[in-house]
Amino acid sequence: MKTKNTIIRAIMALPIAFAVFSCNDDFFNQVPNDRITIEDVFKEKNYAERFLAGIYAYIQDESRVSYLTLDALSDDLDQSYDRPGESAYFMYPANLGNWNASSNYYNMWLDSYRGIRSATYFMQHIEANAEMVKNGEFSRIKQYKAEARALRAYFCFCLLRQYGPFIIPDEELAPGDLPSDDSKMTRARDPYDKCVDYICQELDAAAEDLPLHFTEQIESDRGRVTGLFCKAIKARCLLYAASPQFNGNPAYSGFVNKDGTPLFSENYDSSKWEKAAKACKEIIDLGILELYKVYYSDGKTINPYLSCRDVFLNNWNKEAIFYLTSHTDNLHRHGTPRGYANGYESSGVTQQLVDEFQMANGKDISDPASGYVETGFIAEDYKDPETGWVFAPKNCWNMYNKREPRFYVSVAFNGSYAIYNNQKDKYQWKFYHGGPEGNTSHDSPRTGYIRLKHVSPSYNYKAGQTGNPPFLLIRYGEVLLNYAEALNEYNPGNPDILKYINQIRERAGLPGLESGISQETMRMKIRHERRIELCEEWKRYFDTRRWLIAEQTDGGPFYGMNMNGGSSLTGGGAVGFYQKVVFETRVFRKAYYLFPIPQSEIDKDPNIVQNPGW
Repeated sequence: MKTKNTIIRAIMALPIAFAVFSCNDDFFNQVPNDRITIEDVFKEKNYAERFLAGIYAYIQDESRVSYLTLDALSDDLDQSYDRPGESAYFMYPANLGNWNASSNYYNMWLDSYRGIRSATYFMQHIEANAEMVKNGEFSRIKQYKAEARALRAYFCFCLLRQYGPFIIPDEELAPGDLPSDDSKMTRARDPYDKCVDYICQELDAAAEDLPLHFTEQIESDRGRVTGLFCKAIKARCLLYAASPQFNGNPAYSGFVNKDGTPLFSENYDSSKWEKAAKACKEIIDLGILELYKVYYSDGKTINPYLSCRDVFLNNWNKEAIFYLTSHTDNLHRHGTPRGYANGYESSGVTQQLVDEFQMANGKDISDPASGYVETGFIAEDYKDPETGWVFAPKNCWNMYNKREPRFYVSVAFNGSYAIYNNQKDKYQWKFYHGGPEGNTSHDSPRTGYIRLKHVSPSYNYKAGQTGNPPFLLIRYGEVLLNYAEALNEYNPGNPDILKYINQIRERAGLPGLESGISQETMRMKIRHERRIELCEEWKRYFDTRRWLIAEQTDGGPFYGMNMNGGSSLTGGGAVGFYQKVVFETRVFRKAYYLFPIPQSEIDKDPNIVQNPGW
């Protein structure tokens, strides 16, 4: 007799089973009597919905900052774990250049294709769901099929951004019992531009049969993909395709399949920027989305700190495009002080990122007129005049005084108040040597800073307060930055560039950029704004690569505060901590612009060519 729990476990295992065993009838004919068969799944609505939920589970959980954040391979973040023998923590050896195609680090090639295969199978069978057909739920069938199509396209995009050209999936699944030398099992990679076209076409097709935005969904459907999800991923895909890494990059000249088919175009195409800009403008012109803002008591003045912080905490707001509703509390615990709430603290912010944040007056810290002071202690609390929120307490280091609001949203530093319980406990982070958050544990950051973005002030593992709100995966702020970047490349001087960049800066409490900026200077301004506004959101890793600057940004000495120095928060005992020291010297090789195709996949398919340099 089938128990409810047994059925649920069986359903949730089905996508993985299909990825491994495909359509091998012999395998499914041997399923024990207490487990459902794949045929049962597409007879009943409930089972089919659970199958679809399993496809959603293949979305990369970007909230898993402990060992899934690729930004720890960029100049923004560091993952402090160094645990020999634990392959999950791949960032440490990868940053030292100690990896190859057989290392199997962050193998999303396999997981993405599992999701792709499961989505394809679902699309082929959902229209024959006996219960749903009997009940006349044809619009729901169409929606579910479109969701699977959108997810399949998203998994393809994830392959493209990490590995470059992939193998475009067939609409007809190959039986799992085909011999390994069958032509369907030994396909070559498709050219990059063809992959882009496929992803965009699939997203367009899916969007037609999906609700445009979660505001059109019933509450129980929130977390499902929408038309705006499809449009945002399409715009991001086109932006990446227009970027220097993939748009006429001479480094990929001669990179061909074994039959001589070029995998990248050797010619720069400016129209790719135009396509990206138009895809972004299409989203803007819908008029559905806007930047999230919190106002002071006068109802007119923006509170920049709460605006930039709470866009990630006030769920289903007007800036949100897509949330990941099923994920762990990993992000929150890794942004919690060990001495206050038994936090993990492994995700460290680099000094490079700290120094990128501007001052509250909107000037770079290198600008003599910025008012930046790097040494000495703050004479009085730097706080919000209306709310009393303390950004930098008295006797903190001057380096952290009067910085822009997004700095305090994103970075916990030595002496700053923990945001938990909304600062009522006045607990201060203590990263100095021997402090509760200091270098007495492998959970300590190596940089003397911790990432804070997305972390809930109500989270306290020690107190049992472990609520896990939805994770904001895609938002309107990115769309505006994507649009400004693409527009600046094909139509420099267009007034929309300044308009939307300044909307981002206004929300952040900063003065706008002035008009008359050259294309090159605006490019640098946009890249700066993108780094700060989207920091700790899984964008920097891909940005440094698509801009072809990773050799300058992601290799060489990486800096933080002196975790071996200091003995107190204030006074002479604190000074030893506040020294910029090298915590790691990273290695970046040209090959690292793309991940290697896992050697195990190349061993299976001799027609897959490895990425350059691997």
